[in-house]
Amino acid sequence: MNVLACLKRVPNTGAKIVLTEDQQEIDTTNLGFTMSPHEECAVEEAVQIVEEHGGSATALTLGSAEATEQVRTAIAMQADEGVLLETDGEEWSPRNTAGAIAEFVRDRQEDGGGFDLLLFGNESADAGNYQVGVRVARELGLPIVTSIKSLSVEDGAVVAEREIPRGSEVYELDLPAVVAVKEGLNEPRYASMRARMQARRQEVEHVTPERRTDAGLKKIRLESPETEDSETEILGHGPEAVPEIVRVLEDELEVI
Repeated sequence: MNVLACLKRVPNTGAKIVLTEDQQEIDTTNLGFTMSPHEECAVEEAVQIVEEHGGSATALTLGSAEATEQVRTAIAMQADEGVLLETDGEEWSPRNTAGAIAEFVRDRQEDGGGFDLLLFGNESADAGNYQVGVRVARELGLPIVTSIKSLSVEDGAVVAEREIPRGSEVYELDLPAVVAVKEGLNEPRYASMRARMQARRQEVEHVTPERRTDAGLKKIRLESPETEDSETEILGHGPEAVPEIVRVLEDELEVI
């Protein structure tokens, strides 16, 4: 059972996003980076499936050389191998990203190392396009199901469950197949310091993908959402502030 888990390097959750002056990119000067939460669950699921059924779990990302860090994190989570589809760091469109991943999967298939299951996060934590997994499945002619929060492999098929209002939907897909999962599918394991150090010594395969000519949508600019300013009122300092705090709780907030 060979499983491919695709992930993306994204800014740390909760980080303040600042745009470049031309409003074309995110200014990453002071940002920390991590793996998208949905995709962290995809990596964990790939590892669990291989632990149960045997085979190999591969973690893959497309991005700059710095994205090797997130691939190594996946290896520290017990993925067997890591692959970086290395770019110059410029953000690729979902169409180009999907094309590069599909081409890699086809090449592996031709070399005799094809994948039985491809796992994606339902959407990345930054752009949230919801497109890459669907586009990869279409290009490879594979069945896909999205927004999955329960997954099992049984007799050459994958059984996936999606939550809906007042119930759930259950799908059975013959392998090979593509599944886009959501955070909460599992509890991703903690990558220990020892595992991280071991992962740093493991070779990550580097592949240079071909970028296609984009057609259709064109990015004009990025815009930051408006933020609401809030005011803070200092009620006092030390024990002397207690009467004023009690007054606010009783008279203004009416909680006591």
